Parts: sequence; C-alpha cells; structure tokens
Amino acid sequence: MLQVIQAVGLTSIPRKAHPPAVDDVSFEACAGRVTALLGPAGAGKTTALRLMLELQQGRGITYFRGRPLHRIPHPAREVGVLLGDVPGHPARSVRGHLRMLCAAAGVPVGRADEVLEVVGLVSLREERLGTLSRGMDRRLGLACALLPDPHTLVLDDPTDGLSTREARWMHGMLRAHAAQGGTVLYTTADSKEAARAADRVVTLDGGRLVADQEAGEFARNRLRPRVAVRSPHAARLAALLSKEARAAQRSVEVVREDGNRLSVYGSTTADIGETAFRHNILIHQLADEIGDMGAGAGAESRDAANAAGEPATAVRERPVPERTPEERTRAVLGSSVEGRAAGRAQAVSGLLSGDQKPMVSSLVEAEPEAQADSASASTSASASTSSSALASASTTTSASDEAGAEPASAAVPDGAVGDAAVGAAGASPAGDSRPAGTIPQTDPADVSGSPAAPGGTAATGTNVSGATVPGARNPSTRTPGSGRTRTGRPVPARAGAADSPAHLSTLPPPISPRPAPSPLRPLRYELRRAAGIGTGFLTCGAVLVVSALTAVVLARLGHTPQERLFAAWPRELPLPPTALAAGLLGALAFGDEFRHPALAADRGTVPRRLGLLTAKLLVSGATALMLAFLTLGCDAEVLYLAYGRELTQVPADWLSLTASWFGLVTGCAWAGVLAAGVFRSATAGLAAVLAVPVLVVPAVHLTLGGSTVRMAAGLPARMRELLLLQWPFGGDRYLLATARVVAQPVGGALTLSLTALLCAYLAGTLRARAR
Repeated sequence: MLQVIQAVGLTSIPRKAHPPAVDDVSFEACAGRVTALLGPAGAGKTTALRLMLELQQGRGITYFRGRPLHRIPHPAREVGVLLGDVPGHPARSVRGHLRMLCAAAGVPVGRADEVLEVVGLVSLREERLGTLSRGMDRRLGLACALLPDPHTLVLDDPTDGLSTREARWMHGMLRAHAAQGGTVLYTTADSKEAARAADRVVTLDGGRLVADQEAGEFARNRLRPRVAVRSPHAARLAALLSKEARAAQRSVEVVREDGNRLSVYGSTTADIGETAFRHNILIHQLADEIGDMGAGAGAESRDAANAAGEPATAVRERPVPERTPEERTRAVLGSSVEGRAAGRAQAVSGLLSGDQKPMVSSLVEAEPEAQADSASASTSASASTSSSALASASTTTSASDEAGAEPASAAVPDGAVGDAAVGAAGASPAGDSRPAGTIPQTDPADVSGSPAAPGGTAATGTNVSGATVPGARNPSTRTPGSGRTRTGRPVPARAGAADSPAHLSTLPPPISPRPAPSPLRPLRYELRRAAGIGTGFLTCGAVLVVSALTAVVLARLGHTPQERLFAAWPRELPLPPTALAAGLLGALAFGDEFRHPALAADRGTVPRRLGLLTAKLLVSGATALMLAFLTLGCDAEVLYLAYGRELTQVPADWLSLTASWFGLVTGCAWAGVLAAGVFRSATAGLAAVLAVPVLVVPAVHLTLGGSTVRMAAGLPARMRELLLLQWPFGGDRYLLATARVVAQPVGGALTLSLTALLCAYLAGTLRARAR
C-alpha cells in the first residue's frame, strides 16, 4: 500500500528542565485510509502535527509522497491543513473569504462555490465569519483545506466541540476523501471515535509512541465491555467482587477509578447488583459501557498475570497508579517503538547520504496477546534470546555504572528486549540478512563509506549478543560535539569519545519553521482582500465628510490659504485628514496576514515577498489617489455651495500644488504599508506616518537650513546644458514640478522615510530567503 505520509523521528525542543512534548515519534499514513493520532490532552498530538508541517522548531523529517514539505513548490495543493478556528477577518463573508483564498492558491474563483456546495454552506455564503457557529466554522475550515484540491488532509481535532450529528458528518467527509484515494490524518482524544472512524490508530502518550495498530486490533486490545459502578462503599464492593470471582474461578477485573467509582470487566450488571444486594451495599450507578482500558492496559494485565503464574480464572484487581511513558512503552509495544527507531535511523542515514526518498524499514508489530504468549512460553527461542539480551544489558549497565562512565552510552534503550523477542521469533524486516534476534540497524558503511565492525555490527549500541549496534536510541543520547543531551541537559564528556558518522546517522535533521505561502496571484488577492470588508469604504466616507466640514469651518474663520482650504488642512495639524486616512488604510493592508492570517490556514508566518508588497503598494496607491481626488472635488463643491465662486478660484501654480497633494497622500499610504510590513503591526504603520511631519520634517529642515526650493529652480536648465538634450513636450515643466515637490521639507522627509522603510523591507526579505 502506498505510504503517503512518513514521519520519522519527530522530536520537539524541550523547554528548560521539562522533557520534550514529542520524543522520537515515527509513524506512517497510507493513501486511501483514515489515520487517527490518538492521545489524551498533553500527549503531544498538536505538537507532532506542527512538526510535520514545519511550523515549529525541532528535529525529524516528514515525507509527503516522498518529498519534505519545504521541497514541494505549492504546499497548499499537496496538503490541506485545519488547525483550530478559521483564521480570517470576522467581518468578511464566507464566500469572500474563499474567493480571496482562491487567488492566494492560484485556483479559479469558481472553486469557492464548488467547495461551499460540498460542505453544505451555500445558504450561508453571505454570512460573516464572526457570526458562524462552531459547527459552521468547522465546515468552513474544511472548505478552506479542500479549496486547492489537496491529496492529503491534516486536521487537528476536527470534531472538538461538535454535536454528534456534526461529528458524524465530518467523519463522513473525511471517509469520502479517503475513498477517492486521498490520505487523511487527524488527531482525537476519544478512543471510541478513533476505533469507529479510523482505519489505523496511532497512540501517543507522554509525547511518545505507544501503539500503532489497525482499528480492529486497537478495538480488541483497548476497548472492552465493562460495568460502571458508583457507590459510597466502592472499596468494600471491590473486595467482595474479587473474593466471589476467585471462589467461582471466573476471570473478573476490578479497576478503582477516581472517587467512588469502579470499572468491572468480565462481569454483568445482574451479578454485581445481586452481590451488592446480598451485602446491603448502596448503589448509585450500575450501567453497561464500552470502557477505554488506557494505553496498553490490557497487555499490562496479561503480562502481570503471566509473570505471577496466576490461572486464567484468577481475579486481577488493577488500581490506577500513574504509569510512566517508559512502562507503558514496554508493556504495550516495545518492539514497535524500537523497530521504528531503527527505521528512523535508516531513513536519516539515507537522507545524509544524499537519497531524498525515505528508507523507512517495515515495522515489526505484534499483538499484546502474542507478546504475552511468547513471554510465558519457557521453551520458545524468543524467551531465551530476550533473557540473554536482558542479562547482557544488565551486565553492561552495571559495569558502566561501576566504572563511572556515562550510563546512556551502554544501556539498552526502552523496548530493546521486546525487539529481541520479536526478532528471535523470526519477524525480521524483509531483505535483512542478519540472523534472527538481531535488531535491524543501519550499517555505518552506508553512511560514511567506512567498513563495519566484524560481524556486521558497529560499536554504537547493543544487540542481543552483547555487541554494539548503530542507531540504538535513548532519550539521553548525546549530541555529537555539543556536550549536551537531546533534552538540553549537560553531561560529562568521556575521554576518547569521537563523533563518528555512525552517531550522526542517528540524529534526525533539524526542523525550521516554514513561512506561510505567498499568494500566487497577489494583485487579485489584494483587491479581494481590500474590497472584502467595509473598513476601507467606511474610512473613505468618513474622511470625505470630515474634510468637507473642516474646509467650511476654515473658510469661515479666515486666515487660511486657498490651497489649504481645498485640502482641508489646518495649520495646527501635522497632516490633513485625507493623508491620515490614507496612512491608516496603508497600515491596515497587512492586517489580514498578521492579525488574521488569511494566507496561513496552518498559522505560519507570512513572508515578506516582493510580489505581495508590490500588489499592496499598487492597491494602496490607487486608493490614496482616488481619495485625494475625491477630497479636492468634495471640498471645492462644498465651498462653492457655501460661499460662491470667490473661494473656488483655481490657483496659478495648480500643477505643482496638485502634484504635491497627490504625492503627500500617496506617500503616507506607502509609508503605512512599508512600516506595517517591516514591524508586522498596523499600529507601527500609523505611527510611522505621523512620525514624518512630527519628527522627520523638523530634522530635514534644520539639516538643510531653510527652504531648498531655490536649489531646484534651475535644475531642468542645468541638466539640459549638461546633457545637451531638449525636453520633448515640455518635459522640463514636469521635472521642475517634481523637483520642487521633493525639495520641500515635507516631500524630502517623506522621500527619506519611504526609502528607509523600503530598504528595511528588502533587507528582511533577503535575510528570510537566505535563511
């Protein structure tokens, strides 16, 4: 079966003294199947997904159809992601949001209506994102993930907070996607849901892999019928049930839950009710349920019974102590965990040797019943092999401790005994020529070209015969050359320890956070982004009204030049209202990407791309020019209606004044765009606009020591004399107007500010590309 998702050695970076949230997790998800990543809250499910999607720093590698995510040209077309709520502006409509994402993904705009029909949101296409219910928000998130028609779907707890009907619909959609040949991977904390809706269940606990099973096998080993009992005399009732079961030679398991609750496996409500009645025990609850045995509880009980030599009819009373992840790993699937560690070492060694395709070996899995049977059979070869491996590991560890050396360098990793038992039974990976009982590992000669140690093993680990094997993982494996463990804690350096390529082959490659994709059609995306909400229209309308009223008031007060009346620019304000509004709209141009990450359904970091910046500059500049033109027209009309033609005469130098006005408004809009892109904040963009007249203009004025218009007065004539060129169509007039605009203190300050912000944006872009 085609393996579409192959996660190898996923390990998160630990914080201070805490263990990593995800530690050496490896699993696979096949095409045409639904895979559930199961675990309680805090098990590391979301962290594992973020590591797979390269949204969080760590170690490991994940292949999607043979390629890492950063090697896929358009990741959204390969992997559809749904993490949390839909990241979008609350005032945007459902259809407008999808149409904007169509431009970002480079798909036809008609695709938005298609996915709306698929997810059943056609009737709500004009609803705002902020008004959607939880179920409708989940449907919209699925629509966003399906928009580019990806092959793989990765979802983080898609049914969280949904009703039973909505959850059933969601699982039906995921099943339909898998039936068409797609791959589905989702996380859940409900074991019953995982057994019912998934084809394969991968169980995490404490950040480690504890089981990787088919859904049927998972249901047999994990879900068992039980009787839920609640009584104020729970301890007495548990003792009586255990006593009667032993006397009747029946297999009954009584589990003490929190408080006054019991979970009884292997009995019926009638038998428990009769026992309570005979002994006058009050019962508050007595019901049949399908119980969750926890990660490997069934295997643990069988192992304990076999080790104690109890008969099949004995009663096993299992309390609820907190088991460590290591104990659960040994009890449930120790062989599979170390088998995956070996496969991860082979995959990483292949990556280091230049092969880009994963080389994950076939994983050796055995049911807990088979493990228990093989452990209890004293005459089997697997038991003798595992005993020799355990003795070898104990001897090596004791010798290391007595010598004062680092214990992690010689200790057998958790689950190695299970590997030996399964390997001795003959379950070795295909194509492996090693004898039964040897843990399959990577030959160091395949990585570095150096010959292997005699016997086909290298001295970097321990196999069942006491020899060393490369790739044997341990949570305290030392990073070569760093003097620290994988968890960040320092360890004493050993004398003569060398950092060989065999050690390097066991370390998964680092994971760097991946930025969100840039829109493939940036101009179309920006137009739909700006027109999709009413913020721009309301701002423009409010500014036109304020400018008209301000012009009337200034004309009535008098002592205001005519050019300032048309712009509604009082001398007391550093900028006119229109320029402030243009700067605000420019600062909000990056709002959807930084405050509401519309481009990042996977909540990545929006990059500083030149295509996206160019589109935003064009749209904001066009908006500023239109706003400036409408302001002049509205102010002139209002002044004409209020005072007649006296205050609406066109000035003689209208060309330079118009150029200055349009340049000021456009420059403020561009300053807001660039500052918001550099500092990733709309507030910083507006602050940069206000800083130009308040701080930069006085500094420029003091530097130049007065008006600099005289410097540009004869500039066209001097250039014509220098270059011996004649300006066609009166070009010297336009050049003179431009020079005068730039030579003014406000124009020079704005030009300097735009240049500085543009250089900072380009520097950030180049640094991100280099990284």
